[in-house]
Amino acid sequence: MLGQMMTQPLLISSLIDHAARYHGETEIWSVNTAGGVEQTSWGQVGINARKLGSALTKLGLDPQARVATIAWNNRRHLEIYYAVSGAGFVCHTINPRLFPEQLVYIINHAEDQVLFLDATFLPIAVNLRDQLPNLKHVVLMGPRDDAAAEQLPGLQFYDELIETGDADFAWPALDEHTASSLCYTSGTTGHPKGVLYSHRSTLLHAFASNTLDCVGYSATDVVMPVVPMFHVNAWGSPYACAMSGSRMVMPGPDLHGEALVKLIDDHGVTLAMGVPTIWQGLLTYAGSSGSKLHSLERTVIGGSACPPSMMEEFRETYGVETIHAWGMSEMSPLGSTNMPLAKHALLSEEDQNKLRENQGRPPFGVELKIVDDEGNQLPNDGVTQGDLMVRGHWVLDSYFRKQDEALLEDGWFATGDVSTLDPDGFMTIRDRSKDIIKSGGEWISSVELENIAVGHPLLADAAVIGVPHPKWDERPLLVAVKAEGKDPTEAELLSFYDDKIAKWQVPDQVVFVETLPRNATGKVLKRTLRDQFENTLMG
Repeated sequence: MLGQMMTQPLLISSLIDHAARYHGETEIWSVNTAGGVEQTSWGQVGINARKLGSALTKLGLDPQARVATIAWNNRRHLEIYYAVSGAGFVCHTINPRLFPEQLVYIINHAEDQVLFLDATFLPIAVNLRDQLPNLKHVVLMGPRDDAAAEQLPGLQFYDELIETGDADFAWPALDEHTASSLCYTSGTTGHPKGVLYSHRSTLLHAFASNTLDCVGYSATDVVMPVVPMFHVNAWGSPYACAMSGSRMVMPGPDLHGEALVKLIDDHGVTLAMGVPTIWQGLLTYAGSSGSKLHSLERTVIGGSACPPSMMEEFRETYGVETIHAWGMSEMSPLGSTNMPLAKHALLSEEDQNKLRENQGRPPFGVELKIVDDEGNQLPNDGVTQGDLMVRGHWVLDSYFRKQDEALLEDGWFATGDVSTLDPDGFMTIRDRSKDIIKSGGEWISSVELENIAVGHPLLADAAVIGVPHPKWDERPLLVAVKAEGKDPTEAELLSFYDDKIAKWQVPDQVVFVETLPRNATGKVLKRTLRDQFENTLMG
C-alpha cells in the first residue's frame, strides 16, 4: 500500500489542550462582573476546564445535554466553553437582551439541563425558574453568595462546583461531527431558531479565522473580543485564540468607551472586535481623553455596515486598520472579510479606502453566489444584484430540532440579503430580502412590532420600518393610521409596547399618515415608506 496520514478527530478539547501545553503561561486578563481585573493563563483555563468537565459529568447529565450560559465575556465563561463541549455536552449561549418570553421559549426548546449565569442576570433565573421544567441545575458564576442563595432555592456556585471535579479528567473520545455548541437567532420571524455547531465545523472555522487574509490571530497578539460570547461564540475568537496562543482581554460587563480605552491602554490590546456602535463610543472617549490607542493595530467590525467615516478615523487618527467582516449565526458566523489582493496595491489611496467599505471576500471553506427570483445564478460583475446564497464547511444544514423542514436550495443556504459580487468574490450587501431591522448589531422584527401596534384600539393600521439612525445604524419607526374619529398621541402608542417587548426594540418615533401604500395583493410597500421617512431620525 501507498503510505497514508494519521487521522485524528477535530475536537474542541484538543484546542484547549494545545493552548495549555504550548501556551500555558500566556496571559488572559478578565474583568470581573463585580469589578476589578484578574489575571489567569491558558494553562489555568485548561486545568479549570477539565475540572468543570469532570464536575458536569458527575452530575449525571444526559449525553449531549445542553448546558446554557447567560454571561459576560470573562474567564469563567471561557472555561465553560471548553468544559462543556470537551466533556461531550452542548454549550448553549443565550442572549440576555431577548424578551423574557423568548428566553423561556429558547431554554425550553433547547431542553437545557444546566444554566450558568453571571450575577447581573440572577433576576432572570429568579423570575423564570418556575417556567423551566427541564432545568436541573442553576449555577452562579462566582464564589458562594448567601444573599443570592436566598433568592433562588437550590442555587449552586461555580467556584464550589468546579472543586468537585478532577484536574486529570480524561476528555471523552468523541466523533468530530458531535454537536458542540448552540446559538439561537433573534427570532426575527416567529420563534428564535437554533443553530447547532459541531466540533468539526468549529475547528475548521478557527483554522480559517487564523489565516492572514481573514483575521489572522497570532501568539504575539493581545485580543479583546468586545462582541459578546453569547453572540455567535464571540465570532469564534475564543477558539481561534486558543489555536494561535493569543493573549486575551475579556472585557466583562462594561462596554462603554472609557472602560474599553483603559483596557486597551493598560494591557496593550493589538486586535479588538465588535459592532460599529461599540467603536463609536470608544472613538468618542479616545478623542476626549487624549488616548492615542498606541498598541491597537486592527479592529474587526461586523454585525452591521461600518460607516466610512469610522474607518477613516481609525486609520487617519490612530493608525488602526479596520477589517470589515460579514457573517451570520447560521455560518458560525464567518462568511467574508475585507482583505485586499496584491493587485489592489496599484490602486490610488482613495480607491483602496473605497474598496474597504464592502463586506469583503470569502475564505476557503465558504462559497458565495447570487441568484434571481427563479434561482438562476447571476454574474459576478460587481453590478448585478441578487439574493445571496452560501454553502461551506461551517454553514448550517438544518435548524436545531427542525430537521424535517426544507431549508437548503440545491445545497445552498439563502442568507436573506440582496448583494452584488465582483469577479474576485468581493461582496457588497445592497439591501435586505426581508424587512428586518438591524439596530446596533441586533435584529428587530418589524412584524412583531406591527402586530402589537395594530392591537391598539385607537389605530386603524400600522407598519414598522427601519430608518437610518446616527448612532444605531437603524432604528424602528412606527408609521400609523389613526382609527376614524380617534386622535392618539405618540406617547400613548409607544407606551402600548410596555411589557410586550424588550425596551430596546420599541420604535423611536411615530409618524401619522392617512393611508399606507399597498401593492395589488395588499402588501404594504415598505420601500416607499423608507424613501419617504429615511431622514426622520437623522436630525
